[in-house]
Amino acid sequence: MNYIVDGRLFSAEPQPGQCLRTFLRDRGDFGVKKGCDAGDCGACTVWMDGTPVHSCLTPAFRAAEREVTTIQGLARDGELHPVQQAFLDAQAFQCGYCAAGMIMTVAALDEAQRADLPRALKGNLCRCTGYRAIEDAVHGIVSAETDVAGKAYGASLPNPFGEAIVTGRACYTMDVAIEGLLHLKVLRSPHGHARIEAIRREAAMAGPGVVEVFTWEDVPRRLYSTATHEDHLVDPDDSYMLDNVARYVGQRIAAVVGETEAAAEAGCRALEVEYGPLPAVFDPEAAMEPGAPILHHKGGEATGNVYVDIHGEVGSVAAGFAEADAVHELTYSTSRVQHAHLETHGSVAWKGTDGRLHVRTSSQAPFIAHQKLCYLFGLYPRNLHVFTERVGGGFGGKQEMISEDLCLLATLKLGRPVKWEFTREEQFIGATTRHPMTTRVKLGAKKDGTLTAIEVHVVSNTGAYGGHAGETLAAALGSPLSAYRCVNKKADGYAVYTNMVPAGGFRGYGASQTTFAIECALDDLARLLGMDPFTIRRKNMLGPTDWIESVWKDPSDVGFGSYGLDQCLDLVEQALKSGGGLTRPAGAEWAEGTGMALAVLECGPPTEHRSGAQMALLPDGSYHLAVGSTEMGNGTVTAHRQIAASILSSRADQIAIINADTDLAPYDTGTFASTGTVVAGQAVALTAAALRDNILEHVGRQTGTEPAAWQLEADRVVNGGRHIPLVELHATGSRVGHRFEAKRKAYLSPRTIAFNVQGIRLAVHRVTGEIRILQSVHAADIGRLINPMQCRGQIEGAVAMGFGWALTEKMVYNADGKIVNPALRNYRIPAFADVPRTEVLFAETIDRIGPLGAKSQGECAINPGAPAISNALADATGVRFAHLPFTADRIIAKLVVGR
Repeated sequence: MNYIVDGRLFSAEPQPGQCLRTFLRDRGDFGVKKGCDAGDCGACTVWMDGTPVHSCLTPAFRAAEREVTTIQGLARDGELHPVQQAFLDAQAFQCGYCAAGMIMTVAALDEAQRADLPRALKGNLCRCTGYRAIEDAVHGIVSAETDVAGKAYGASLPNPFGEAIVTGRACYTMDVAIEGLLHLKVLRSPHGHARIEAIRREAAMAGPGVVEVFTWEDVPRRLYSTATHEDHLVDPDDSYMLDNVARYVGQRIAAVVGETEAAAEAGCRALEVEYGPLPAVFDPEAAMEPGAPILHHKGGEATGNVYVDIHGEVGSVAAGFAEADAVHELTYSTSRVQHAHLETHGSVAWKGTDGRLHVRTSSQAPFIAHQKLCYLFGLYPRNLHVFTERVGGGFGGKQEMISEDLCLLATLKLGRPVKWEFTREEQFIGATTRHPMTTRVKLGAKKDGTLTAIEVHVVSNTGAYGGHAGETLAAALGSPLSAYRCVNKKADGYAVYTNMVPAGGFRGYGASQTTFAIECALDDLARLLGMDPFTIRRKNMLGPTDWIESVWKDPSDVGFGSYGLDQCLDLVEQALKSGGGLTRPAGAEWAEGTGMALAVLECGPPTEHRSGAQMALLPDGSYHLAVGSTEMGNGTVTAHRQIAASILSSRADQIAIINADTDLAPYDTGTFASTGTVVAGQAVALTAAALRDNILEHVGRQTGTEPAAWQLEADRVVNGGRHIPLVELHATGSRVGHRFEAKRKAYLSPRTIAFNVQGIRLAVHRVTGEIRILQSVHAADIGRLINPMQCRGQIEGAVAMGFGWALTEKMVYNADGKIVNPALRNYRIPAFADVPRTEVLFAETIDRIGPLGAKSQGECAINPGAPAISNALADATGVRFAHLPFTADRIIAKLVVGR
């Protein structure tokens, strides 16, 4: 068959049944991405004769004799296509994984379609941006600013890899061709709880292209946790690489390696497994009951299925409730949701010509993955290299090691490169989720609204394994309770094993769930007292001179580096009163309501977290920066260059950066828990300052002057009217053996606090249950803004994710613990049409703890969204919706009862 792809004419025969996406990628057209293989996300969009198609649904043979254009062929004669340039000018991407497909769709729109983007973009999903920047790109709005020496900090500078993203040249984890590559697939358990009695592999091994089968008998029998933390003791060692007991539907049972993906998949289907079903328990409350089936027999049976319980009390809540004039008590719950980053989990492992093992992976914590792999396989650290290139989203889901181990196992056993890429269904059944939590809140207050007692009881469903269970539970009982002054506070929390898919880290990390409960409860209490929601919060919220305290009396390293919560409340209240947004739809069945909620975030986890950076002045007068944190759309690469450029008085584009590579960058615990700015960013600031001092001290010695008399300016050092180009300085310094290098480390202590407030005005239809958000406003205190455009984008993306959590997203299971909606079209992350524009406002603060006055930005904005929507619904209907998500059937059911 003859094909024309991006102007190249060639002949090829696709495999029977092969789709166009895999056909193109097999030929090296890696700009065509895989997000779902079901036509749901649009990441694979290409043109056939100028018409956009989802290449994952298009048979490859249908493209024969047609002109196929991919993102890599959109630019012509060295000039970007106008839409590519528009996406670059608006920075209409974060991780960038969706950008190729989104650009291909937008570039084919006519004027009428551009005027109706909700319909025109219904086939393209973005999990990062919240879509506002994409809309700006379509309308030609330019947000990126010029890079000026000495003015990098506070400028809306573009991502340094932006052009590679919009042209499809950016390499994500699977965008690599390796000769002799094998493919790995896993067989997963159909049972919620079962013992593996036997695995017969003969039929699988007889299949064409099948190379090897691995079962629990073939892997190191070493317990570990898939969760990645600096202190591995905060997570239970309750997992084996492959186990002889399945504890949830979807647990991996065996791995098959084949010459092709199809061969490996066929090998999985040919395996014969004899299961011995065991009693299963899916509800955490039931799992805590005496006589419930015990999931783990590893020495902790005395506590049953409770992995960890946390308790604390300050003051006396009994006394506080006794003196209260009003008491409110209700139970609130949050659902199990998936991260749904468009790049699925995956790794590639191989043995290099250097004799060492290499693992290319999609991870938020490559250095911790390196440690765990060395532990599991008994490797010397120097013999293993783990790295990421560009990661297509994470949101906490890639704070796990769930693909690297089996790839490395197969490479060690077979001596060949091995790749494993999760399908979208595997993301739902075999990756981690947010912890569902049920929270009973009891609040007491005086008539004037002063809180006299706060009591919470939390049960967290950690699923079959306990990674992140203790840390998320501690977070749930931490900052959401610290947000309010009250002398009497009590919390009891339980993280419980069940036969469900394991939960893990997720944006908001435990605090999201109890923020929802407490912020809803506070509005309920305000209604009892006849008080305004803003007023009751101002009366009780944490103030800049208050002791920051949850329910533990132990000293803490959390402190106020800055305080802008009061500004955030004022900004949101004023915006909601301004009359902005849309008007309520016509008709008596539409009820309108306004709600708000606040959230407090400790910038970083209470456990250890550290990061290093190193910099060098290069012979051409530019700089090299190496830092261990991962770039996954969180903007750390851009922010770190701006921090360094500010200190070195250079342009950001003078700084080349490499990151997340255990060979080429200093150690970093991982990019999670809002540490990309406050820890890795601090390491960059310290390193840049040390390099600046190194340069100026050398100039002083060379010229016989005081170093303090000299200043760095762009590409030179200056002392009054005298200047020395950096190129010349490097040359003269090198001749005398001077090394223009610096390396520093940063540790997460002390920790500052960021604040977020969300305001919502919405309309709800009393008959259909439809909800329309009419106005969304969000105010954040994140300290001094490193990159305003990027900060706004991070918040918009977090708010959109919060809307999805509140309104549409829920993993639904049958009675046997099997998910029934393991696809994006049935799970329903927000599409363009679902996300209103959010007005993002910033408090004016400069933090004393964070690097150059900055605080965390990308995580906490998700937390107040769901309670603000619930509070607006309560305002509109008089009915409290206490359980996420607020789908139409739930709205109708409650309103019918309310009638």
